[in-house]
Amino acid sequence: MRFWFTKADRLRKRSEFLRLANQGKKIQDSNFIAVYSQNRIQRTRLGVTVARKVGNAPTRNRIKRLSREYFRLNRQTITGHWDINIIAKKKAANLSSEQVFLSLKNILHNISRSLYH
Repeated sequence: MRFWFTKADRLRKRSEFLRLANQGKKIQDSNFIAVYSQNRIQRTRLGVTVARKVGNAPTRNRIKRLSREYFRLNRQTITGHWDINIIAKKKAANLSSEQVFLSLKNILHNISRSLYH
């Protein structure tokens, strides 16, 4: 199994993020909000949004990097084909990498379960 994270695995266009914001469902915990919607292509895609209020550039980049890495290593556990936008809350700036991974694990698990509900 290959664990690549290519351009095809990302949400990249503003129109894709806007479509998710308008039509997607939301799930959240104390650190992240996930907006998600099923897609018609045969892969799950990820977008990560970290606003300036969360922290300075290195902090924001660290959160994005950790989110992409968790997705890259665990995408095979997600059932269905989704477009997912992970939005970091201000509280996410102070988390360790293990805490970020645990939070994202719970969110992505709940998204997979929503396929059956």
